[in-house]
Amino acid sequence: MMDRRQLLIGAGTAALAFGAGGTAHAAEWPERLVRLVVPFPPAGAIDVVARLMVTRLQQIWGKEVVIENKPGAGGNIGNELVARAAPDGYTILFTQSGIVVNRFLYPKLAYDPVADFAPVSLLALVPNVMVVPASSPAKTVEELIAYAKTKTLTYGSAGNGTSSHMCGELFARRIGVEMTHVPYRGSAPALNDLIPGRLDLMIDSVSGVIPHIQSGTLRALGVTATRPLAVLPQLRPLAETALPGFEAAGLVAALAPARTPPEIVSKISKDFASVLAEPTIKKRLEDLGDDVQGSTPEALAQYIKAEMDRWGPLIRDAKIRLDG
Repeated sequence: MMDRRQLLIGAGTAALAFGAGGTAHAAEWPERLVRLVVPFPPAGAIDVVARLMVTRLQQIWGKEVVIENKPGAGGNIGNELVARAAPDGYTILFTQSGIVVNRFLYPKLAYDPVADFAPVSLLALVPNVMVVPASSPAKTVEELIAYAKTKTLTYGSAGNGTSSHMCGELFARRIGVEMTHVPYRGSAPALNDLIPGRLDLMIDSVSGVIPHIQSGTLRALGVTATRPLAVLPQLRPLAETALPGFEAAGLVAALAPARTPPEIVSKISKDFASVLAEPTIKKRLEDLGDDVQGSTPEALAQYIKAEMDRWGPLIRDAKIRLDG
């Protein structure tokens, strides 16, 4: 089976699965201010990527570029805002995995995550790290699996439907045990309970757990990426442990409203890739644990479809639902 990195590389020749159209010319764009809409609060993973890119984008485009944070409803408020925006390239969504999973989590959405957007670029993948308290008897993934077969473990998450929730559910299903999910309002309070051992494990973002790994209050057992991370080179991928094929990563993706002219989408995508390839920006994101991408629109369309095909059945089987 084609792995995710091969999928991204090979997708450049795939047909664009999302709507786009129009007759505007990229050479005339931009003629005014460009909005980057982030559907989450400042300082989160998506916001950090946008803010690292914004200065260089202003230099390249010669126009002001502003970041608008529109948090709420698991990203749905900001997502809907961009879905309803004019398809002219002046409103661009910087979003995350909710664009993949929210259609399965919520009983109803006010936008269609496929038909209402034109993919621009997969900017980065954000892998998670499996961590346990320093006091845990499990020092390896194999020991954690054996431990999970002796008692019902508790795992924390940043909230129902988040990447840390999905990863914990995937882990429980892969090893064939029941675990108790304890959702929190964000990663920080969950980690505060994990450190003293009130939880047994968590699979959370690199940026959230790395200070605790470095301080020795949490023990890292593996990363959900397919290769070691620059910031944690000694940590093995979970797929190389007793969990072959275990891979999961949040995404940071840029999308425009459907029917945005394809030549404008292409220009924005190429400019994003150029900025992400700059050594200082790339290193800064890698230091945060991100796997920098900068894909074509076609690759992002195919990646989102593959992720929907992968996570949709798990969400349905686990009966994970959120209120609209």
